[in-house]
Amino acid sequence: MKVAAFYRFVDLDDPAGFRDDLAAVCEEQALLGTVLVAGEGVNGTLAGSEGPIRAVLSFIEATLKLSEPLSARWTDASEAPFRRMRVRLKKEIVTLGRDDIRPQEKVGRYVKPEDWNALIGDPDVLVIDTRNRYEYEVGTFPRAVDPGTDSFREFPAYAEQLAETDRERPVAMFCTGGIRCEKATALMLELGFENVYHLEGGILNYLESMPREDNRWQGECFVFDTRVAVDRDRAEGGYVQCHACRRPLSSDDLASPDYREGVSCPKCVSELAPERAERLEERRRQVALARQRGESHIGPAGADGE
Repeated sequence: MKVAAFYRFVDLDDPAGFRDDLAAVCEEQALLGTVLVAGEGVNGTLAGSEGPIRAVLSFIEATLKLSEPLSARWTDASEAPFRRMRVRLKKEIVTLGRDDIRPQEKVGRYVKPEDWNALIGDPDVLVIDTRNRYEYEVGTFPRAVDPGTDSFREFPAYAEQLAETDRERPVAMFCTGGIRCEKATALMLELGFENVYHLEGGILNYLESMPREDNRWQGECFVFDTRVAVDRDRAEGGYVQCHACRRPLSSDDLASPDYREGVSCPKCVSELAPERAERLEERRRQVALARQRGESHIGPAGADGE
């Protein structure tokens, strides 16, 4: 099964109408995945056969009259990484909380994967991982700084603080597929940074493009589907996801006494309210009973609240 991640910042006059048309085409092509539509553009991941995915990408290109084709990041999955197809209308296709930031007008300078190693190897360059801390913990580039965010909405506060001390320093930024860096670099330029670079196509493009001997990625890359993470070969990695808090879990986490499948993990056990723990425990029991009967339970344990 193929998985394609894509995005494009482009002004939409009728995002709701486009959402409805796109949802119909995705259903017609029998795909799974999640696509977000907003007035600022489209951002999504589709899973299925390559032909139907390309048909949807072509529909988006034609309907939005894009001047350049969508550049999707392709990976493989042994099983469907999504349970259903969702096309959702949002205020932003990636939530920074700053709707005045417009990447379609101004972004940092793109750096191709083959030029990335030299840039991040320069000690004068500040390398920033724009993703969240739990993604950083799964894998990152050498010398990369973790902004310590739990949500991309927190990134502007980090950038504003950095601007007070390091505005003159060149910055090199990266994220999973490139979309967060579009907004992050536009924000950095607004804050007065002049030398702002970002990895074209993100980590996934880097992993796809770089020969193994030149690949400087360390660890795995978190992805927002049931695969949880992919390795340097873009195959499904060795992490699983806590159904209570959605954080990625290593083998050490799974061996912890704080890990209860579908209920808690070492990273969220102290945050878990007793009422929610009780609900998740009951759901875990129902899932186990369904397995014993040879039936499938609707959704994984902990899926409540989606």
